Amino acid sequence: MSKGLVILLHGVGSSGDDLAGLGDYWAPALPGVSFASPNAPYHFEHGAGWQWFSLSGITPENRPARVAAARVAFDQQLQAILEQHQMSDSLDKVVLVGFSQGSIMALDALVSGRWPVAGMVAFSGRLSSPQPFAPALNTPVLLLHGMADDVIPVQEGQAAEQRLRAAGVQVISQFEPGIGHTISEQGAQRAVEFIAERLG
Repeated sequence: MSKGLVILLHGVGSSGDDLAGLGDYWAPALPGVSFASPNAPYHFEHGAGWQWFSLSGITPENRPARVAAARVAFDQQLQAILEQHQMSDSLDKVVLVGFSQGSIMALDALVSGRWPVAGMVAFSGRLSSPQPFAPALNTPVLLLHGMADDVIPVQEGQAAEQRLRAAGVQVISQFEPGIGHTISEQGAQRAVEFIAERLG
């Protein structure tokens, strides 16, 4: 039985392999914790890689419906990972970590109340889920966002923080000057400290 499980959710047009290195980097600080870094369920239409939902023709108005439509495949994938790691009944030992589109899906898993996990880390994300929110209030969130992000502006991270707090979620945030759409070294360090606290 693992001490915990961290599931890494990559961004659009990427793959599980791209985030798997983060697990390797964190492993020494998280003894006994397992990592999973799956590919998203759908092929990216504009090149190699995978996506949780399509960006073709996406607008702020239709994005929430896309996120909602992506839930079935997302949930099936998480369920399969939990069964593989024998953690189906141990959501209190599971942390979801998303980057970009993976963060959108992780935050959706939280605010919809579907995945009451031990904690959640969202790098460079936004909260795009349809209302109403019914979050798992025992799941704290760490939001990390580069202030020089030109893909998903930092204002999206700040808006997510306000909306999550308004919904009663415990939020810790770190907005990083000079950092773009990426996971910085200090962001990765803050995240592993948060994960260790949640799985400790």
